[in-house]
Amino acid sequence: MQVQPYLNFYGRCEEALEFYHQTLGADTLFVMRFKESPEADKTPAEWQDKIMHTSFRIGDSPLMASDGMCNNTGAHQGYSLSLDPPNAEEGKRLFDALAAGGSVTMPYGPTFWADGFGMLTDRFGVQWMINVMKPQ
Repeated sequence: MQVQPYLNFYGRCEEALEFYHQTLGADTLFVMRFKESPEADKTPAEWQDKIMHTSFRIGDSPLMASDGMCNNTGAHQGYSLSLDPPNAEEGKRLFDALAAGGSVTMPYGPTFWADGFGMLTDRFGVQWMINVMKPQ
């Protein structure tokens, strides 16, 4: 059994997928648009090309996402997605890329437990932690 995050992007899912592909090397595994659904005739015209369901992978981690019903700005609260890059330089690169257009909660830098750690909210409202553990 796995726990897989399911993110709703409220009409910006395709944009988010492209952003995560560019910044994190995410691979899109599957996309179904509302117009491809067996109930497409019940879907408003402006939602037809929006993403009903997608699955993608960042590194070895599977995630799922949707545009939701495209009618809510929604807030991603109560969790953070955490990345564990192999070194502090890669951590800084990922942090800066994800922070572009978003907001920094805790600037990236060394801590007592990590060679590099920082927290941010990306341009889609998803909260991230970048954590490069010190060698044991």
